[in-house]
Amino acid sequence: MVDKLTAEKRSEIMSKIKGKNTTIEIKVRKYLFSKGFRYRKNGKRYPGTPDLVLPKYKTAVFINGCFWHGHENCKLYRLPKSNVEFWQKKIERNQTNDLLNRTKLEEMGFQVIVIWECELRKSFDDCMNGVVCAIDPDKV
Repeated sequence: MVDKLTAEKRSEIMSKIKGKNTTIEIKVRKYLFSKGFRYRKNGKRYPGTPDLVLPKYKTAVFINGCFWHGHENCKLYRLPKSNVEFWQKKIERNQTNDLLNRTKLEEMGFQVIVIWECELRKSFDDCMNGVVCAIDPDKV
């Protein structure tokens, strides 16, 4: 499929995609708050700036968009037809950084939970029950 937008228009659209406080992040935060969890948003003090940090549970949560983080074997992850080399490098760099940051957090004693966009879309409640169980099995 050929991109029907000009390179300039496509660039403008892609640059407006939010990196934090996305709809799914807000939904996840509200759910965890309703279950009694307290957290820090976008913890800049931690490697990779996790979307949520739950200090009491020594847990970092990343809510990853399947496209931006190159979720393998996921229908939401498909390289654009235009500027393929740029996107391949960008997504590979994101994946490398994800792994590096996860390793650093684990070395600091943190449990790292990655929530994928497709999992939330498929079954929000099942996904979040799994997250709650991973953070604190007593709250399930």
